[in-house]
Parts: sequence; C-alpha cells; structure tokens
Amino acid sequence: MSTTQTFKISGMDCAGCGRTVENGVSKLDGIDLCEVSFSSETLRVSGSTPTAEIVKRVEQLGFGAEEKADANGSDEEPPVKIEERNFLQFMWQRPETRMAILATILILPGLILHEFLPGLGFESPLLDAASVAALALAGWPVARSGWRALTIGREVNINVLMTIAAVGAVIIGEYTEAGVVMVLFVIGEALEGYTAERARNSIRSLMSVAPAEAERLLPNHQTETVKISKLRVGDTILVKPGERIPMDGLVLAGESAVNQAPITGESRLIEKEIGSDVFASSINGEGVLEIEVTHLAADNTIARLIKMVEEAQDKRSPAQRLVDRFAAWYTPAVVVFAALVAIVPPLLWGAPFFNPSPETTGWLYRALTLLVVACPCALVISTPVSIVSAISNGARNGILIKGGAFVEAMAQVKAIAFDKTGTLTKGEPTVVKFQAADCLNSGQGLDPEPCEPCQDLLALASAVEARSEHPLALAVMASATTHGVADNQQAQNVRSLTGRGVTGQINGTDVVIGSHRYFDQNVPHEQFCASVAEMDGQGLTTMLISQDAKYQGFIAVADAVRPSSQAAVAELKTAGFDHLVMLTGDNEQTAAQVSDAVGVTEFRANCLPENKVSAIEALSEKYGPVAMVGDGINDAPALATADVGIAIGNTAQAMETADISLMGDSLKGLPYLVRLSRAAMQTIRANIIFSLATKFVFLLLVLVGTGSMWMAILADVGTSILVTLNGMRLLRRDFG
Repeated sequence: MSTTQTFKISGMDCAGCGRTVENGVSKLDGIDLCEVSFSSETLRVSGSTPTAEIVKRVEQLGFGAEEKADANGSDEEPPVKIEERNFLQFMWQRPETRMAILATILILPGLILHEFLPGLGFESPLLDAASVAALALAGWPVARSGWRALTIGREVNINVLMTIAAVGAVIIGEYTEAGVVMVLFVIGEALEGYTAERARNSIRSLMSVAPAEAERLLPNHQTETVKISKLRVGDTILVKPGERIPMDGLVLAGESAVNQAPITGESRLIEKEIGSDVFASSINGEGVLEIEVTHLAADNTIARLIKMVEEAQDKRSPAQRLVDRFAAWYTPAVVVFAALVAIVPPLLWGAPFFNPSPETTGWLYRALTLLVVACPCALVISTPVSIVSAISNGARNGILIKGGAFVEAMAQVKAIAFDKTGTLTKGEPTVVKFQAADCLNSGQGLDPEPCEPCQDLLALASAVEARSEHPLALAVMASATTHGVADNQQAQNVRSLTGRGVTGQINGTDVVIGSHRYFDQNVPHEQFCASVAEMDGQGLTTMLISQDAKYQGFIAVADAVRPSSQAAVAELKTAGFDHLVMLTGDNEQTAAQVSDAVGVTEFRANCLPENKVSAIEALSEKYGPVAMVGDGINDAPALATADVGIAIGNTAQAMETADISLMGDSLKGLPYLVRLSRAAMQTIRANIIFSLATKFVFLLLVLVGTGSMWMAILADVGTSILVTLNGMRLLRRDFG
C-alpha cells in the first residue's frame, strides 16, 4: 500500500546535497515520488518502501534522517527557542568540519611558503606530508560522499568533481594545492550550511513569539499555569496587560488594544472587546482579557502560518526548477569537457600534459583546475536562498506567500483585479448621511455637523431598528451610538415589512422605515424626492422615515471604503500598474461611486461569480499576467483563474484558498508584496549573472594557463557566499 512519509534531513550544506538525497532515495524499490527541500530540511516520500530502508539509504549517502510525525494537536507544542550559533560553534559541533579546522592548521605552512612566498625556495618533505594530511582530514568526508553519490545515486555531483580534482593534483605532485582546495571547499560548504541555518531559523523564529504557557481560569475563579498543548477548545484563559496572547480565541470579558503585528503586520493597535477574535502571539495592551480558546495549539493562526511558510519553500519557482535542471546535466558535462581539455591539446598539438616547469602549467593541471572552477555551488544556491528570504520577509510583514512560483508570478503581473465588497470596502454598511425634512443644515454638503432635527431623526430610526439584526439596522444603531442618541426612545410592536422595511410604535405614533419604492406608494414626499434621488445616484442605499404617515427624512447607507484602499491603489499606480480593475456585483451607480473614491482605473458592474472569471480571462488575454484580490471565500473561482490569487483577511479559509494571503484586514500589504517580489526576482537574476560571469572569467584564466586551483576554489567559495548573503538581504529589507 502506498503511503506518504515525511523526514527531517540533517547534514545538508547546500542545494546539491538535497539533490543527492533525492536521487539516492528515488532509486529504492517501491518509491513513487521523492522530493527534498533543502530550505526546510525536509524529505517527502510516497510509495511502499519501509521507513527503515529510507532512513538507511539517507544515512548511506552521508546524511541523517528522522521521521516527522503528523501533528494531531494533542501534544504538539511549537518550538519556543531557537538556538543561535556562531560559525565556529557551527563547525565544531559537526565531526567533518572539526576535521576541517585541524586540516586548516596543517595546510597553513604550505600555503604561506609554497603559494604566497614561493621566492624563498623553501622545500621540505614535512610540508608535503602536512598538506597530504590536511587533504586526508578535510577530503575524506567529501570523497566518501562523492563515492556514495556515484555508486548509489548514479550521479556526478560537486563532491565527485572536487575529489577528482584533489586526487589529480596529488598525482602531479601539487600536494599543497590539493590540500588547500579541499580545505577551502569544506569551509565554503560549511559557510553555506551556516547561512542556510540562519535562514531557516528566521522562519522558525516566527513561532518563537508564541508563549509556551497560559493562565487557565478554573470554575472557582482561580487560575492555573498550564502548557499551551494542554489547552482544549472551550477553555478560558486570562491574559494580563503587556502579555502575549498564547492562543487563538474569542474575548469573553474585558477590553484592550492589541498589537497584532506578528500575525498581520499591522503597525497600529487594534481595539478588542467582548466578541472580538484574537490571535496567538499578539501582544495585549493595557486591559485584562478573558479569552475562550477556539483552536488547539497545533492549529492556531501562528502554527498554520509557520506550516504554510515551510510548505511554501518546497514549491520551487520556475527559475529554480530551470537552474536545477541545468545543474543536473551541467556537472557531468563539465567532467567530459575537462577530460577533453586534458587530452586534446597534447594529442593534437603536442602541448605538455604534465607541468613542464613551476612557471608553466600542463593541460592536465588546467583540466583539474577547470573542475574546480565549474563547481556549480553558487549557481545552485543563488535562487532558493532568495526565494526563502522573500517568503520569510513576507511572513514577518503579514503576507503569506505559498511558494516560490508565486513570488516569480507576482513580479510578472501586469494588471490587478479587485473584488469590491470586503476587499476595497469593509463589507459592512455604514451610515454616511442622515437628513431630516426640516434640516437646519440643508445645502451644506455631504458631511455637515448634524443639527438637532437630524439627530432626532436618527434617534427615531434607532429606536425601531434596535429590535432588528439586519445589517442596515446595525449600521443605524452604530451611527446612533456614535452620536449619543441610541437610547433616547423605546419602540413597541416592531415588525418587519418583508422586502420593504420595518415599522414600530413610539409614544403612540406609527413609525415606518422603508424603501423609496414603498414611500412612493404610501407616504407623500414629492418635495423631497430630488434629495433622495441624489443619494441614490451616488450609489448609496437610502432608508426613508415617516411618523404617522408624515415624511420625516432619510438615512443614506453605503459599504464604506477601507481606509487603506486609496493609499494602496495610489502606490500601485506609482509602481507602474496602469490597469487596476474593480469587479463587483453591485449596480453601475454604486460601482462608479466606489471606483471614483478608491481610484481604480476601470470597473465592471453587475458581475456574478462566472462574470468575474470571464473578466479575469479577458484581462489576461489583453494585458498579460493578472492578479485577483478577493476575500478568499466567495471569490474562489476568480482567484483560481487568475495567475496569482490574493486573499485579504486572516481567516483559515482565506489562508487556504489563495496563492498569497494578506493577513491584515487591509490592502496596505499589496504594494509591499509587489516591491518584495520584484526585488526577489532582481536578486535572483543578479545572483545567476554574477555566478556565471565569475565562472566564465576563471574559465578563460584556466584555459590560458594563468589560473591556479586554490584561487579557483577561493573564487567559487567567495561567489557562493556572496550570492547567499545577497539573497539573505531580502530577509531584513523593509519594502514599506
């Protein structure tokens, strides 16, 4: 029976190590699928091969393997401490790099006297012996790994190249160069492993912000300190001022302002009251909160975020897949080319095969140096480290990118489509104007300070709407509370006029709140029709109010534009987007009003879900790659159709639906995402060009006989470190 198993792989220093594990394990009988992520140190295997055989094969290849159990939420705890090691500690804790430290000491005399100060003419069998000893100490793990890759995985990898080069150098008597090459190679690999560990830790550190313990409230109102893994859905926890909230939950008591930056990237404090959702790792403000736990520790928002970020690293971008395919045939091709370089000139033109003198290099030496020059470390590492850094940067700023493919795709987007409700707008109605029939401020614009008759109108309406849960009623009540008139009167006998409005009695009078159409048929208001029609023409929803069949005024309601929408759209225009399109199911007037308020370049009104899909396809055909921004639930078809689907919101549905999730309840992360993805692709291109250019320059130096083996490996190690550090710059850069 085919099963899927996941293993944590240890000992991988570069992406080439991951490819060696992948090739070796895939050769086992019963393996259907084998994938290794160097970035997350993960091996995923599907098939019928026993676990013990897989672990044994990984160990045969020179790495460690430990099966990872699926988290079920019962006893899983997120890691709360990341071990930070400096480079020397990193090297000393591994046997092969400890030997490299000793090899470094042994090779220094030969390097100084033979390579840096050859004019002294110092020769000694002891120096050669020390160089050979350094080669053996540093090179044994490399040679063993290369042999295993060759015999088990049937691949020619980086370790094979370095072993051939070192053995060849010994054969022609270049003992010091052989030792220097191997020592520098091992140290360079260790540096790559160290920087990769730091990149992984930057991701894992997201989890470290969540507390390991919580204060659980007991029935007797006492508290007990428990590990968060022991909390269950429905438990109540107490969070004091200044503490981190340990679990996702719902506020049962208390009010506070909470810093949600670890989850959403929002810099401002978010007010929380009874009924508000809170997220694990958020920082409580000055209030005391009693919170009902809504998710287990292994399934809370921060845990899901970490899991998705780690899974995102396994989804290679097209650029990374291209580099991996290139490296797969590039390394064997280099061996063939080096063999031709060693053989063809001596055979055809009588050129020296061995070094004829210390000042002149033979073609065997040049071929061996070519193997060192061609080492593809820098090229292979150039893409994944940049992708992982970009994904980690996004996660730290409330942007969940589900794979390197979407980083690359976002950098290529030419047009962006937006859902209106819940994306550009808040998705809930808000009172934007109310005006009494005898308003004292008539003609003073859309937002004058409400006069006394207008406040009386709002109080009248709120008294009736207080008995309703309709979204429009909630909007009226919210406005009445804001203006301090919510509890002025009490309505009796409130009942719904289905599809037309609501009616009730206040102090013996009949009050009706209804649609314009209902009033046209039942309440005379001809002289006020123009002002009501003006509101309708602006795309607002109007509610008319009468008392004892006499028109009293109107309340206009709209789905309020998110404060972040205008700024985000303006930034996107500055970033070069000329096609920002709003897709909405609302009518033309409402769509036009919101479109003007937000600043999008065009809109499509009266769109059903299938119409949004058609609009995405049309935009893609006309402009090129398209991103769709929606709420992640009702926009699922359009999100799936777009080249990049972007969900706004931090719900589980939003996180799981789209390719990218903006965790905050805001569009401010969208321009950040654009700048981040473009910077990531620029970094990848720069790394690849720099890697290839360096190799080309040293290839020419080798072929003309002016390049040495130890200089070649130093250049390769230096290039690998530079492209790694350049990619890791994306971790800390602020694209705000």
